[in-house]
Formats: sequence, C-alpha cells, structure tokens
Amino acid sequence: MSRIFCSYGYRPSTGATLAVEDMYKELRCGRYHYIVEADIKGFFDNIDHDILVDMLNQRIDDKSFIRLIRKWLKAGILDTDDKVISPATGTPQGGIVSPVLANIYLHYALDMWFEQIVKPHSVGRAYLCRYADDFVCAFSNKCDAERFYNELGRRLAMFNLQLAENKTNIIRFSQSLTKDKTHFDFLGFEFRWGKSRSGRIALMRRTSPKKLRKAIANFAKWCKDNRNLGISILFGEINRKLRGYYNYYGLAGNSKAVGTFFYWVKVILFKWLNRRSQKKSYNWQAFNDLMKHLNLVKPRIIRRPTQFGLGF
Repeated sequence: MSRIFCSYGYRPSTGATLAVEDMYKELRCGRYHYIVEADIKGFFDNIDHDILVDMLNQRIDDKSFIRLIRKWLKAGILDTDDKVISPATGTPQGGIVSPVLANIYLHYALDMWFEQIVKPHSVGRAYLCRYADDFVCAFSNKCDAERFYNELGRRLAMFNLQLAENKTNIIRFSQSLTKDKTHFDFLGFEFRWGKSRSGRIALMRRTSPKKLRKAIANFAKWCKDNRNLGISILFGEINRKLRGYYNYYGLAGNSKAVGTFFYWVKVILFKWLNRRSQKKSYNWQAFNDLMKHLNLVKPRIIRRPTQFGLGF
C-alpha cells in the first residue's frame, strides 16, 4: 500500500489526537477557505466483500490467507434472538481485524483518489484528514470544493458506499468570517475562527458542545449507578475517567471546556454523594475538603504548542 499521510486511524504511531493536532496546524495558517465535511452512511455495515478481497489481492500473494479473510468476513453474528446471521456485506462487529480491513477499504476508495486525482486537478490547495470513516477536506478554492463535493458521492458509489446527505455539506471557513461564527466538528472538537486574548484573529478549537453534553450526561448516569461504592474506590474510578478526558481534550486553547466538564463532575458528584442515604452527608465545605483529601484530579492541559506548532 502506498504511503499516504492523510489517514490516522488504526496505524502505528498515529491516532485521533495526532489527527486533530495536524489539522489544526494545517488550517491555522489561513490558506484554506472552504471545508467539505462528509459522513458515510453505515460504513462498517456496507463494505463490499468482493471489492475488499480484490484490494487485498493487489498487495498479498497468499491464497490461503485470502481464503481465511473471506471466511472471517462471512463469520456469523449472534443477534438478540439467539439466531446466527451471516452478513453479505460489512465487517463483523467487534472483530479485531475489522478496523484494519475497513481502513484498507477507504485507503483505495478515498485516500488514493484524493491524493492522485483530486489534488493534482485542483486549482488551489487541497487537504484531506481522515480517522477511520470520519474525514474532513479543506480547499482554498471554491470551485475545487464544489467539484469534490459533487464527485464524492459518485466515487463512493463505485465501492457500494453512500453519503448521508444531511451530514454532508460545504462550509465557508475563512479568517474574514470571525463574526459569522462558522464552524465544523471533527473527532469531538469544534474548529472555528475567532479572536485570541490579545485580539488577534486565530483558529480556535474546543470540545464540541454536543460531545461535552454527552460526556456530562454519561458521567451523571455512571455516578448514579455507582454512588454506593466505597469513597476511595469511587474517587479512584472518577480520577481514571478524568485523566482519560484530559489526555484527549486537554489541548492548548481548550481549558475553558475542560474546566466546564470538571465543574459539572463536581456538581453531579456532590448531588449523588448526598443521596447515598436519607441523611445529607456533605455540605460544600465538607465536600471540598473530601476532594482535597482524596486528590480529585483537577483540569490540566496535557499538550501545549511548541514554537513549531506541534505541541505534545
């Protein structure tokens, strides 16, 4: 498989955080003015087995291995009614090889087409960033963005894939539109142009409001279900969740959103600790003392920008 640097999912030494960092670095120079965001409808359920095997045959000269892949793709799935379903398309959910095969499928269906056809035929700059089936394309020229937008559906149809029309659109994304508050979401982050504390125009990224609300709701449900754990065990579990959250969302410029999540963690935790029994256990002073004693992990920025704009 040819080396293409737009894909970050299921590859060594890459990941979602690196995809977000690289996209931020690429867009903040202001050379791109149009964003095409797209969503593939039921991607993992609609991968064509024959097309996928043809892709594998281009690089793998091992018939036994290919037969094994075919058998694995046809492996039955046990549904809720205890019936085994043999899928005609898609990769088995939960299979350890499914993400790799799905990545190969989009490498040929999207990545190579973009690098070898779309970019060379674009008037201006063109950029693709993809993690699994989640991808965003940026263009400096409007006609290039519109041409790609019009051709994308036909290209994916060649591989029996279909775009979700309500989630696929062109967005004007330029430094001159800071007052319009245009934005797009990618891998849980919202990208938008705004003004820094010094008053300069800058590319902003923050936790997507939708993802933030979902994270708070998920924590509220978890806290309700686990409020009767021992205090030290409960705080240990919460600290693990907070560290994971900070490790992903703790990017430079996102401290406000990270702080908002921590605020609601405290509010929710205070609420459910006081419902462990019929008697109210804590006031805010006692609760704050408990947080200090058990060392509830406070918000922190994990990755800061370096002078080269990479930041880890």
